[in-house]
Amino acid sequence: MRPSLTTPRASGFTRSTDVPLYWCAYGPAGGTPRNRLLVLHGGPGADHGYLLPQMLDLTPEFELIFYDQRGGGRSKEAAPAQITWETQVDDLSRVVTELAIDPLSIVGYSWGGLLALLYATTAAKAAAEGRQAAQPARLALIDPAPVSRIHRAAFEAEFARRQQGPVIQRLRAELADSGLKERDPGAYRQRAFELSVAGYFADPTRATGLTPFRVIGRVQQSIWESLGDFDLTSGLAAVHCPALVVHGRQDPIPLESSESIAEQLNAEFVPLDDCGHVPYVEQRGKLFAALRDFLRRTAAV
Repeated sequence: MRPSLTTPRASGFTRSTDVPLYWCAYGPAGGTPRNRLLVLHGGPGADHGYLLPQMLDLTPEFELIFYDQRGGGRSKEAAPAQITWETQVDDLSRVVTELAIDPLSIVGYSWGGLLALLYATTAAKAAAEGRQAAQPARLALIDPAPVSRIHRAAFEAEFARRQQGPVIQRLRAELADSGLKERDPGAYRQRAFELSVAGYFADPTRATGLTPFRVIGRVQQSIWESLGDFDLTSGLAAVHCPALVVHGRQDPIPLESSESIAEQLNAEFVPLDDCGHVPYVEQRGKLFAALRDFLRRTAAV
């Protein structure tokens, strides 16, 4: 039997973290270290599965390493309400060391983009204080989560507005009247999921292309609360590596958030038209063209 498209080449659980974290690798093994990419999923409280299969578009050329962050997916946590952003940064550091990802090339999506920035600023501070920490060699951030509490509040308001708007409300009413729940419960759950995330998309009908996922609410709440009244902007100037920031113009996360990230990192900024928060579904060709171009150009840096 042929393996499915999403069968990893290798997988396992970490041993150096406080709780075992599930990891998996796709793409060619034993290639150029610069072609190994650590991919950080969003959430927080989700898992890597919803980035598939689209993110595997990079695997003909690059090795992709994913892991389920603590409290999500296969990385179980007995006390999910105690997970903080520092927990996630420490886990990331241990994953990098245990899996020998050197040089460290990070691709971060949504919350994974913000986690990459939290890690990078923490590593930069450690280096400034004379402590050892693996510094990112390059960063590719795809629609990163809001860089500040102010931008997050704007995102939450815009997402709520979209979800309560006439288009999505009409689609919800159609689903409620369809009788699908009784005829085909599985199809009903799939459609209900699509409508729960439709506000992230420039065109709500494109939500059908997103692999369903679950967010563990207690993990998500705990991590966001641990950040408090956050604003990462001022600390980003201490991060020195090639960087790319991609952002959909119709993302409910304000464009200005990613623009400020790109400015502080001195990064390349690629806005995508007709695209919301999920460019790997909405503008798949343009996103991966931008990523490949950046990764190839920075391979020797």
